This record gives sequence, structure tokens and C-alpha cells, in this order.
Amino acid sequence: MSDPQNNSNRKANCTALACAALVAGMTGLAFASVPLYDAFCKATGFDGTPIQGVRRSAAAPSVDDSMVVRFDTNVGGGLPWSFKAETRKVEARLGETTTVFFRATNTGPTPSTGIATFNVQPGLMGGYFVKVECFCFKEQTLQPGETMDFPVVFYIDPAMRQDSNTSHLSEMILSYTYFPSKNGAPATAALATGGEAGKKSNF
Repeated sequence: MSDPQNNSNRKANCTALACAALVAGMTGLAFASVPLYDAFCKATGFDGTPIQGVRRSAAAPSVDDSMVVRFDTNVGGGLPWSFKAETRKVEARLGETTTVFFRATNTGPTPSTGIATFNVQPGLMGGYFVKVECFCFKEQTLQPGETMDFPVVFYIDPAMRQDSNTSHLSEMILSYTYFPSKNGAPATAALATGGEAGKKSNF
């Protein structure tokens, strides 16, 4: 005859293992959800996230139409940087590659590391604003007083004129915010826990 005590122990062990596996699976899913969501947004332009694209050749088709792209730059609390675009706005021809430089300077007394997030408004333009090269989501460490220039290369898909939701638009905003970097991710929590308020440093 089997020992009831042994059977009970085996059942308890199986239950514990099942619970541990469930917790591990949920933890893995939580960690995976952030990059998966980010990849989804970059592929679809969801929620104002510019699509990640490839550089178009000089012979790539463009149209005799353009949009004004305005630039908004901000610095999150806890990062002693100044940050601005080289120009307030550009008139970008649809389908044509445009390059704009952004400048960041560490105004603090010690080295600091920042990481930038971005967004476009109106959000529906996220599906037509194609980012070829960008400094966003890349850690940058600046020494005290050091200045660095970062390029952003993009084009606006002419197909936006065939979309009834965007066909009437003549302007859009590309917004960047630099945050302190924590474990390779933006430390945005500092703003929600009493940290220094975000500083706008557009121009």
C-alpha cells in the first residue's frame, strides 16, 4: 500500500512547482511585454510612435507637397542637461529624407547618463513619420560641461495624403524628452515621486 503521507507530500511538491512555474512565466511575460510593445509601436506607428524605416535613396519618389515639422525638447527631473534642436522647425517635403541635429550639454559637476524618449503629435501621424536614424532609447553619457550633437534622419510617407484622418494636416510636432538612465531605461518615475519637474529647453 502507498503511504498516504508520501502521496500528500508529492501533491504538495507538485503544487509548489506548478506555482513556481506560473510565477516565473508571468515574470518573464512582464519583462517581455515592454520590448514587445515597443516593437509593435515602431512597426505600426501606434500611439504617435514613429515607424522605424530605412534610408531612402536619392532617387526615391517624393511629391510636390510638404509639412511643417516643429521640434519640442524637454529634460526630465534629475538630469542636469540642456537640450535643444538646431532649429525650431523645418518644412519637410513628403517622401524626401530630412536630417536635423539636436544638441545636449551636461551642465552639472559630475558625469551623467541620459536616455531619450520620443513621440509625434497628432498621434495619427505616427504611422507616416518614418524614423531612419535616431538617438532615442540609446544611453548617452556626458562628462561635466561636455556637449554632443545627435542627428535625427526621417521622412514623411506621402501616403498620409490618401488617409482621410491625416490628409488635411499641414503641421506636426516631433517631441523628445531626455531622462536620467536607470538600468538602460528612462527613469521617468522621478517625475511622479516628487522629483524635480521636467524642464522644457526647446530654444
